[in-house]
Amino acid sequence: MKITNALLLLITASCFAQKDVNYETTFEKGNGNQTASYQQTIEYYKLLAKDFTTISIQEMGLTDSGEPLHIVTFSADENFDFASIRKNKSIVLFNNGIHPGEPDGIDATMQLYRDLALGKIRAPKNTVLVTIPVYNIGGALNRNSTTRVNQDGPEVYGFRGNARNYDLNRDFIKSDSRNTSSFAAIFQLLKPDVFIDNHVSNGADYQYKLTYIMTQQNKIGKILGDFMDKEMNEAIVQDLNKKELQMTPYVNAFSDTPDTGFTQFYDSPRYSTGYASLFNTIGYVVETHMLKKYQERVHATYEFMRSILDYTDANFKKIKEKRVANESLYKPGSKYALKYKIDSTSVTNFEFLGYEGRYKKSDVTSGDRLFYDRQKPFKKNIPYLKIYVPVDEITIPKAYIIPKGFWNIIALLKSNGIVVQQLEKDRLIPVESYKIEDYNTTSSPYEGHYLHRNTKVGTTVETIAFKKGDYIVSTEQTGVKYLLETLEPAAIDSFFNWNFFDTMLQQKEGYSAYVFEDTAAKIIRDNPETKKAFEQKKASDEVFAKDAAAQLEWIYKNSAHYEKAHLQYPIYRVM
Repeated sequence: MKITNALLLLITASCFAQKDVNYETTFEKGNGNQTASYQQTIEYYKLLAKDFTTISIQEMGLTDSGEPLHIVTFSADENFDFASIRKNKSIVLFNNGIHPGEPDGIDATMQLYRDLALGKIRAPKNTVLVTIPVYNIGGALNRNSTTRVNQDGPEVYGFRGNARNYDLNRDFIKSDSRNTSSFAAIFQLLKPDVFIDNHVSNGADYQYKLTYIMTQQNKIGKILGDFMDKEMNEAIVQDLNKKELQMTPYVNAFSDTPDTGFTQFYDSPRYSTGYASLFNTIGYVVETHMLKKYQERVHATYEFMRSILDYTDANFKKIKEKRVANESLYKPGSKYALKYKIDSTSVTNFEFLGYEGRYKKSDVTSGDRLFYDRQKPFKKNIPYLKIYVPVDEITIPKAYIIPKGFWNIIALLKSNGIVVQQLEKDRLIPVESYKIEDYNTTSSPYEGHYLHRNTKVGTTVETIAFKKGDYIVSTEQTGVKYLLETLEPAAIDSFFNWNFFDTMLQQKEGYSAYVFEDTAAKIIRDNPETKKAFEQKKASDEVFAKDAAAQLEWIYKNSAHYEKAHLQYPIYRVM
């Protein structure tokens, strides 16, 4: 009997050993400096899904490359119905390969799923893990060894731009790519409690292998922001310290070198975590350091994800409660900040592990170059600014009204989980109306757009006749922050600032001066108030008084002939 048991044990161990060999990833099979291709990654997850009932893989919409996005789910109790999962468990979403030249997360996540399936690490009881294996598939298929010129490994990797050369981590609001449309469908299906986007840094040199961008705590809302900043993040840092992995906030330095201090990164909604925060989802961007060996970076990413998963699993109820409570902050009549600035009076000092930076004569150019001396590491307290304060606030309306002609806006709202209703008959409705008073536009293209900024609006209250079929969009819904950030023109990443309403900035009708001269004379003659304002303008503005064309333009724009659509923002606020 003893011999039989021993043999049985030996056979079982042998089987598991063979099983482990079969589940080695591309990264593990190499010398620590190779990353899996897109095809290898998907095939690996298909193998896991075939062999383990705790893992599923499914297609979730197309990308610009023509290939489908996938999601891979690990569920310890083999429940893959997300509606039922949300009732009793938390959901963590990992996104990999948004920049395929930064593939650390691709390889680390494959190992994590394998280890969970094999029982090498403890499977979460209260959390379901979902990953997008490779988000930027077009970039992943464009493999090379040259474009990440500042990065130490891997040997071959993907390209930052997608199949249409978009940087997908700037596309979460404007949604120019199929990738982003598919991501929105995934995000709204899952409604994740925690979201992680895996990257590799650029910038300064320092001792850390691991840096992170946390969803800006002031911007996401006080309840969730305080919890993240004072509880969750501290716990993650401590857990990684136990693993002998020290990390620092993303190094967004004041000057050329980080020893003078830096500010917390402000993740506006164009970025992945900024988008996630609009739905009260806790977000992290993992930024491993570009100059550390690839094997070290993959390990650091793996351990960060494990720490997030362990913390979420142990605190899933609290996280879900905080998310619900945070949502309650954004009700009609409440204030909402559209813009923030760093509070330079609120300084946090922390111990930073860096290298001495100095300048020396360049061997290439006629100037000096920055040089980090790794023979001179330092540990010293530096200032860190992480508090942002509002500088532009609005009052949240009860609803927005969107004329049915703006079907593109309605489609975007729907794809991001926004509930809309159509008017069942023509109606007169009192609303707040915006007129675009001023804006600046970038002089060079940015991600396929010429962005507006510093947008200012004038507000009037009027009663407008809306048509049957026009859309009324209540702000009393989970996506209220998405509505505010996209529909308020002054918001940094509003649809207006992303050029969705540029047709309103161009006059469609005009005049021939020689014809309008007679009309202008009649307008001044028949309208004493207009005449008075015109004379005052000439008296107070010397340049205007000498500019005949400007005077004629002024009369035109202050007459009934000037088109109402010019500079009129076509979305209205119901208060």
